[in-house]
Amino acid sequence: MRIAIVGTGYVGLVSGACFAEMGVDVTCVDIDKDKIDGLKNGIIPIYEPGLKTIVMRNYEAGRLHFTTDLSSILNEMQIVFIAVGTPSDEEGNADLSYVMTVADTIADNMSNPLLIVTKSTVPVGTSFRIRDVVRKRLDERGLQDLRFDVASNPEFLKEGAAVNDFMSPDRVIVGVESKDAEELMSKLYRPFLLNNFRVIFMDILSSEMTKYASNAMLATRISFMNDIANLCERVGADVNMVRRGMGSDSRIGRSFLYPGCGYGGSCFPKDIRAIMKVGEDVGYEMSVIKAVEEVNNRQKTILFQKFNSWFNSDVEGKTVAVWGLSFKPETDDMRDAPSLTLIRSLLNAGVKVRAYDPAAMQEARKYLDDNIYYAADIYDAANEADALIVPTEWKEFRMPNWSILKKIMNNHLVVDGRNIYSKEELASYGFSYSGIGQK
Repeated sequence: MRIAIVGTGYVGLVSGACFAEMGVDVTCVDIDKDKIDGLKNGIIPIYEPGLKTIVMRNYEAGRLHFTTDLSSILNEMQIVFIAVGTPSDEEGNADLSYVMTVADTIADNMSNPLLIVTKSTVPVGTSFRIRDVVRKRLDERGLQDLRFDVASNPEFLKEGAAVNDFMSPDRVIVGVESKDAEELMSKLYRPFLLNNFRVIFMDILSSEMTKYASNAMLATRISFMNDIANLCERVGADVNMVRRGMGSDSRIGRSFLYPGCGYGGSCFPKDIRAIMKVGEDVGYEMSVIKAVEEVNNRQKTILFQKFNSWFNSDVEGKTVAVWGLSFKPETDDMRDAPSLTLIRSLLNAGVKVRAYDPAAMQEARKYLDDNIYYAADIYDAANEADALIVPTEWKEFRMPNWSILKKIMNNHLVVDGRNIYSKEELASYGFSYSGIGQK
C-alpha cells in the first residue's frame, strides 16, 4: 500500500514514520523545503522521544520518503492524509486555510481513484467540505466519473509519548461514508489489529466530534481538579489526599486528576476554543467548556500570585529560577505553556528570570527573546535566586541536591506548580514550600 501524508508536524511526521514502521510505503509532504531537506539528512524538526530512530530506519529502508511536491506523487497513492495545522484565529475558529489548500491541490491534480483522509483536528463537517470542493473541481475538469472517497481519522497522540501512542493506541477512530473507504482503512490498520487494538468505525461527523469531545473531557478534568485544589487551600484540605480518594472510585478513575498550574500545548487550548465556536455557530452555548477555559486561564496565574504574595508584593529587583519551559515534559512545545504566563508576569513586575529546560530552550527564545537568562542547568538557573518556581515536571527536576541549592540561593522559597516535592523534606533543608491545593 502507498500513502501520502501532507504535513510533517507532530501528527504528520509521527504518523508517517509509524505507518512506515508497519511496512507501508509512505511519502511525507511539506511545503517547507528546508524542513524536507533536513529530514532527508536526519534532522528532526520536533523533539519527540524515539521519533528520530524510526524516521531514519524507515528512510534508509526505502519505506519513508520526503517531498515538497504533492502533485508529482499524488496519482501513485491510494490514500492521502491531510495532517496540516489548524491554528485558532482571533475568534476561536479553527483556521482551515492549510487544509483547504491541500484539498485544492488534490482536486487540481488527481486523475486516479483516491481516498482523502482528514487527520488534522477540524470542525465538524470539514471532511464534507473537502469532498464538495474536490467534486466540484473534478466536474469542472471533465472528470465527473472519477471516483474518490473522504474519511476522517482524528489523532489522539500525546506529545512526549506520540510514537508509543501511535504504535499502541487505546483506539483508532475512523469516520467513513462508504464501504470501499472502510475496507481500505481496515487494510491500512490491519497490522495494529494483530495486537487487539480497537479500530472503531463510525460516520464522519461523529468521528470529527469525537476528537473535540475527547480533548474537551480531558481539559475539563484538569480544570475541575484545579478548581478543587484552590478550594482545598482555602479550607485547609490536602488535594493530594482528595485526589487519591476520588480516583479510587472506578466510575471516576485517576487519569487527569492531577492539580497543577494549568494546561497548554497545541491541542487543548485550541480545541476548547474551537468546540465553543462550533456551538456558537449553531446557537448553542457550551457552558461547561467555557468554564473550563476560564478556570485554566486563571490557574496559569497562580504561580506568580503565590510568589508575589510570599514577598508581600515587594518583588521588584528579585531573581527567580524557573525550572521547565515547555508546556509538559518530554517535548519542546511552548504553545500556550503556563511558563509563559508566569515569566511575562515576573518580567512585568521587574523580576529577573533565570530559566532552564532540558529541551525547550531554543523554542523559548521565539517567545521570550533575550529578556531572560537561559541557564546551562538547574543549578545555574538557581544561582543567587530568591525563589525557585517549577511549572513543568521534567524527571531531572525531581531529586535535586537541596543542600547545594540552599547554599547558592539568596532566599529559599520553592513554588511547586506540579506538586512533585515534599513540603516536609524541603523544610528539613530550610526551604519554604508552596504547592497546589495543599495546606
